[in-house]
Amino acid sequence: METTRAIVLRKTRLTETSLIVSWLTESHGRLKTVARGVRKAKGAFAGQIDLFYLCEIGWRQSGKSDLHGLVEARLVEPHAAIREHYLRLLFASYAAELVEMATEPEHPALELFDLLRRALGYLQVNHPSRKALVFFEQEICRATGILPENGEGSAQELMRNFQRLPDSRSELLEALR
Repeated sequence: METTRAIVLRKTRLTETSLIVSWLTESHGRLKTVARGVRKAKGAFAGQIDLFYLCEIGWRQSGKSDLHGLVEARLVEPHAAIREHYLRLLFASYAAELVEMATEPEHPALELFDLLRRALGYLQVNHPSRKALVFFEQEICRATGILPENGEGSAQELMRNFQRLPDSRSELLEALR
């Protein structure tokens, strides 16, 4: 069994009681696990897995696919304040989507894990701003080796390298006006 700290990026329904959970992990990069029984009220993972949660997880690597079996999850930080304000939630969603785009499956990305962890911590106590958005995009560029000219145009460089930006960006920019 492998263990690491991880942040929930995405949850997708698999069955009536199970989810596919996409994580950004501290030591293994982005990976997907099956959380069996997570949707049961008394399931082993009840209350332990939700968007932007920082958890200690244990999983068993699959020999057949990139979908691993989640064995344990212990909540470390729920980032509850993010859910109390729409703009914070929108920024966190954009950050998670952008990090997901910028990472390869199961390729260590400690710098991006730390960046997302810090961004979620920032959103716990601060309302987001355009300045915070630009900083986050510049840090994604720096961490992935995308070097915009003169420190400007990070979004354009991200668009050029990833062929798109998360759809939530335009809504976030509008809300930040």
